[in-house]
Amino acid sequence: MTTRAVVEAGLASGGVPQALVTESLDAFEGAKRRFFLGDYRPQAVDGGRFSEAVGRIVEFATTGAFTPLTSNTFNMDQTIKNAEKTQASSASDSMRLHIPRTLKLIYDIRNRRNTAHLRDGIDPNLQDATLIVHNMNWVLAELVREYHNVPAAAAQALIEELVAREVPMIQEFDGRPRLLKTMTAGDHVLVLLYWANRRLTKAELAAWAPDKMRANIARTLKRLHDLHLVEFTSDSAQITMLGVRKVESEGLVGPV
Repeated sequence: MTTRAVVEAGLASGGVPQALVTESLDAFEGAKRRFFLGDYRPQAVDGGRFSEAVGRIVEFATTGAFTPLTSNTFNMDQTIKNAEKTQASSASDSMRLHIPRTLKLIYDIRNRRNTAHLRDGIDPNLQDATLIVHNMNWVLAELVREYHNVPAAAAQALIEELVAREVPMIQEFDGRPRLLKTMTAGDHVLVLLYWANRRLTKAELAAWAPDKMRANIARTLKRLHDLHLVEFTSDSAQITMLGVRKVESEGLVGPV
């Protein structure tokens, strides 16, 4: 079962209407993928769709009903006010207060930011997009914690696995990633770890590597570990922040 399927099943089994689960995850994945591609335009990394979907989840959690997704009558401000008035015995603080207020921030940063009139000459798109995606991460992790009944750390770990970094020069075939560019063994492994955005087993990396790299995969990982580019144990590896910086600064994940 994919990570998305786990998240989706948990939210739905916890009582969230399926239509709202699907819309929330679609909006989350879309915004995160654009962010990973470095597209920070407001229309690309836009929290409005996500906020309106999760806002309806708040509406449902606090009132027992929600405005249909096909309706244009949903009112975020009123939903937040209504949630805050909900009795503590009827819904958690997260659903009454914390999530709605975070959604308000995400929602307003696109609706109220007037980039044309900023006088400092600094393009706010990157800082806005960064704020939006980090707050979306927190909101979705909080929903997972709320409806999956798992600790906060486990919820966040699940969300971090939900979206792999978008790498234009990787194409998947039946779930197996293939790099569409010839690279050194070390760069090949770094790009795979960067793309997966999680710890990969040595067996996975070997299976995804070209034949000529497989026999020496452990040696490659050990060398990357010594350079502080990956954290390598006896059977698995994960990219470090230094490794991420190398991949991004050297353009290893750019278009073919």
